[in-house]
Amino acid sequence: MKNLAAIEKAKKKFIRDIYVNREYSWLLFNKRVLDQAKDLTNPVLERCKFLAIFQSNLDEFFMVRVGSLYNENISDPQAEDNKTELTAAKQLDGIASIVEGYYGERAACYNTLRKEIARSGIRILRQEELTPRQREECRAIFTEHVLPLLTLMVLDAKHPLMQFENMKNYMLYDLEKDDRRMIGVMAFNSALDRLYRVGSGKKVRLIPLEELVRAFGKLAFIGYSVKDEMMMRVTRNADFDTHIDDADVEHDFSEIMRKKVESRAKMNVVRLEVDNENSKLKDFVLKLLKLNPKFCFRDERFFDYKFMFSLGSFLPPEESALLKYPPFKGAVPEEIAGAPSLIDLVFRKDLFLSYPYDSMSPIVDLLEECATDERVRSIKITIYRLASHSRIAELLCKASENGKQVTVVIELCARFDEQNNMYFAGKLQDAGCTIIYGMENYKVHSKIISVVLKDGEEIKYITHLGTGNYNESTSKQYTDLNIITSDRSVGEDAVAFFRNIAICNTDFVYQKLLVAPETLKSGLMKYIDREIEKARAGKDGYILAKMNSLTDKTIIDKFEEASRAGVRIELIIRGICCILPGIEGKTDNIRVISIVGRFLEHSRVYSFGKGEDRVTYISSADLMTRNTDKRVEIAAPVQDKKIEDKIVGILQVMLSDNVKARKLCSDGKYRKVETLGEMLDAQAYFLKNAEK
Repeated sequence: MKNLAAIEKAKKKFIRDIYVNREYSWLLFNKRVLDQAKDLTNPVLERCKFLAIFQSNLDEFFMVRVGSLYNENISDPQAEDNKTELTAAKQLDGIASIVEGYYGERAACYNTLRKEIARSGIRILRQEELTPRQREECRAIFTEHVLPLLTLMVLDAKHPLMQFENMKNYMLYDLEKDDRRMIGVMAFNSALDRLYRVGSGKKVRLIPLEELVRAFGKLAFIGYSVKDEMMMRVTRNADFDTHIDDADVEHDFSEIMRKKVESRAKMNVVRLEVDNENSKLKDFVLKLLKLNPKFCFRDERFFDYKFMFSLGSFLPPEESALLKYPPFKGAVPEEIAGAPSLIDLVFRKDLFLSYPYDSMSPIVDLLEECATDERVRSIKITIYRLASHSRIAELLCKASENGKQVTVVIELCARFDEQNNMYFAGKLQDAGCTIIYGMENYKVHSKIISVVLKDGEEIKYITHLGTGNYNESTSKQYTDLNIITSDRSVGEDAVAFFRNIAICNTDFVYQKLLVAPETLKSGLMKYIDREIEKARAGKDGYILAKMNSLTDKTIIDKFEEASRAGVRIELIIRGICCILPGIEGKTDNIRVISIVGRFLEHSRVYSFGKGEDRVTYISSADLMTRNTDKRVEIAAPVQDKKIEDKIVGILQVMLSDNVKARKLCSDGKYRKVETLGEMLDAQAYFLKNAEK
């Protein structure tokens, strides 16, 4: 109940007129993730994963968004959010009050799941519950497997205060020896297992690393008397500046980024987590870190729940399978699977893939064919995030080694993927690929492959345009849309796009593609204006859009204008939504739903009008200022009417979801969609109807 009161209090400051504060909206989104961990319609091991995802999301939120507000509060404390007119300090204050309640909900959710997991055959032990026999076994586990990998330090006059690493667990001890008081520090090693099996036989009993340290960690400080102890973890600001000055031109950009990534370990602390809020050690750490006590949060058991992902591995496969979603493998459309040549198939018709219901393998197969086909002269691709073992990267290397001209625009500023991208940039460069590190101070977030072929004397083009990354792993977990086309105008646009990236030119108008930062926002706004004019003329104005987030104030205000004019607007927004629908006379023609389910909704679609004048784009861009004004993004027109019908049909099914969908109401709350008729879970529907 405390969290509900905190949200109600925060809502009053986080909502103004038709605007919803970005950070508040994100917190509500993550609450919807936590709700999935409580949803009894989800299998228990999947609910465990949702709890782990909730915590992982919250960790990143503190590192990035809270970190950004922390920086702004120092650099420009009077600056206000352009929608709710809140300073960074006021936003931080509201965030702290809401998150405090989330910790309580998270702990309660874990306790419930722990009981359910026990009924399913996995018991997670607590150190105070150990039987004498179990305690002796756990003591041996600690001594043999854990203690050798722990790093100890005693803080006294001869030992300087240590630098707590970001997202790393520590156990602190108040020690006494020979009438002297000192502080013992025990640093956890990331190489340690999170769970250790206790006992033998069919029953699965697991002891988490944290419980082992609580039970036996003090044994490491031989000769000391332990007066108090506290487990802790700090979260450091990860929002470093990726702006590159002219003075940096002479240096290797990858080296500049490597140093900036390394600097995260020393940036200011924005959160402290402890397991014992009454310990005097907490006050010592807060003073040492110079951290506002509002940003100290308590969880008596864990600071992250990643171990929840692995629980199923301790059961026999047949038992574990019953506690998860049924297995699913993306389909390959029959016409693609049976095609002797994907290149020739694309020359005949546009191809459409919808992940994860369709497999990503046709994209991989097309690249493999392009790597060896004599007609192919060049392959160009944008890369934002790759799988750790990337077949895509291997095929690009193969194409280059086969004499194809391969250009890879790889974004080194993809947050938390910088090191992975630096690794692949080096590997691709070694294979002879031309590497371009983005475009000046714009992140290149576009998803495009451009293939140029010479067939006799004729130049031909194949272009792939998508809403998601070229990542084989996430294509099985994220919903994304893809079109592969041989359209000449689109192909010429794609070639021009890569040429402009190479020369850092954003001032270019393409034939068919809308490209941020220059033409994407204005292009979409033109179609919104078209619908407004239709409504004012007494015709049906209609906008249907799907995205991850909506924060761009210019577009929000244009949506309000459209709603006032009578345009019906239906928005499917998974995460942040900064427009409040249903406000009489302002946004009462706008409907917003969010779907959080088995797969991460990731595709972006912008569709305007109905019938013959309908125009639809798929895009890499959300309607956020960072995407529309500060990144290189692409929106591509869906020219094949059959494909357009499929895409709009997908969105219409999602609008009919009454199981996982949540409706954003005019009071700022998300509520379950009213159930009228049969129950419909959109993702389950698409799984059932995926082409085999």
